[in-house]
Amino acid sequence: MIQVLILLLTVVALVLPPGVGAGEIITSLDDQKSVSVTIYNHNLALIRDQRVINLPIGANVLAFREVSGKIRPETALLKTAGLKVLEQNFEFDLLTPQALLDKYVGRQVNLVKVHPTTGEEKREEATVLSSNNGVVLKIKDHIETGVPGRLIFPDVPENLRDKPTLALLVDNHAAGKQEVELSYLTGGLNWQADYVAELNAADDALDINGWVTLTNNSGAVYKDARLQLVAGDVHQVSAERKPGRHFVLKSKVMAEMDTGMAEEAMFEYHLYTLARPTTIKDKQSKQVSLLQGSAVPCKKEFVLRGSDYYYRSQYGEIGQKIKIGVFVEIKNDKKDNLGLPMPAGVVRVYKKDSGGALQFVGEDRIDHTPVNENIRLKLGDAFDVTAAKKQTDFKKIGGFSAYHYVYDSTMRIELKNAKKEDVVVRVVEPIPGDWEILHESARHEKPAANTAVWEITVPAQGRTELKYTARVKF
Repeated sequence: MIQVLILLLTVVALVLPPGVGAGEIITSLDDQKSVSVTIYNHNLALIRDQRVINLPIGANVLAFREVSGKIRPETALLKTAGLKVLEQNFEFDLLTPQALLDKYVGRQVNLVKVHPTTGEEKREEATVLSSNNGVVLKIKDHIETGVPGRLIFPDVPENLRDKPTLALLVDNHAAGKQEVELSYLTGGLNWQADYVAELNAADDALDINGWVTLTNNSGAVYKDARLQLVAGDVHQVSAERKPGRHFVLKSKVMAEMDTGMAEEAMFEYHLYTLARPTTIKDKQSKQVSLLQGSAVPCKKEFVLRGSDYYYRSQYGEIGQKIKIGVFVEIKNDKKDNLGLPMPAGVVRVYKKDSGGALQFVGEDRIDHTPVNENIRLKLGDAFDVTAAKKQTDFKKIGGFSAYHYVYDSTMRIELKNAKKEDVVVRVVEPIPGDWEILHESARHEKPAANTAVWEITVPAQGRTELKYTARVKF
């Protein structure tokens, strides 16, 4: 397909960015004094952009260039003593070859054709009839498509901008330079926490590093920004309602982290502040160290979790070589070398093999975890520890309808261990209805109304059987 090359010729009296009217006062990143970026968890950020501007007294159109392309303009707030905002318009129709062509539908352009052998250029006037799926031109008394040549435009329409711009109609009462701050909410900025942990040889301690991954798809650059991150579930109203603006919340004293991030409690959330400025480029992912913990004690656990359906009827063989989950649990407290609020994220766990090379052993997602709470990670299923489960007896003891009956169900669970060391398997059985254990080969615990738990030791390269009878009443 022959492509149409578009030559942009801007004819204005002054040297101004494309799409800027001669009566506008422009402020760009060159005027920026500082910028602060507070990023929330769900595609939301608060931008505070401070700039020094010089406006004449009276009504002016202030073009605030290089704001976020995903700004929520209804949340914009310009703070200064000498200005009053009368009107604001967010102009996001950006200058591209296609956008320029679209604006010239029905208008005249110049078409330049090049002779294929002599290279001589020929220029003639043409009217753009359509720009959908190609260019349709009217040249004198005929219509052409797939035009071999380039188009020359006399100027750039005022409603096209080269960068996202917030145009503000302001009434200025203070002459000379003044400092203004534009605050607004925007999409296109997000962050998540990622954790990397390394288990020791004995599986009873780990080293953990937390990272914050920032992603900027907002269409703007935030140079030398003061970066803050909010961990927690901030409520936002639905799209048809007017979003709130107030995010200035009282906080407690900050606790400095070894990584250069400071943490503080803010309302019912946690705020993390980077101690140094950082530049967040558009279309960039950036990682910042969040926390570190060394030799954090952990507990490895083998868990066999059952179901409640087989206490209601006869099933016989329930399963052979049933997988047993492998879990690691740590406590987020200072005594165990952590003790910092941990934002939600994915924890990836590694362990060194016999040759000293790190190997990936599993990952799990954690929710926001406050101080002194336990963190439980499922890393996978055991290879050498398996189970077989059978219902050896089932009797209906009483009852006269589908909604009133009493059943006795006898279970046998065989646990096998191919390892060279003993293991303890935690057998967790959810039991429905009003239940009691009539007979059992090992003592159970009742941590919840519908749960029976047995801790069963399985010898190295051996096996152990758990037998019990449960009476269930409905």
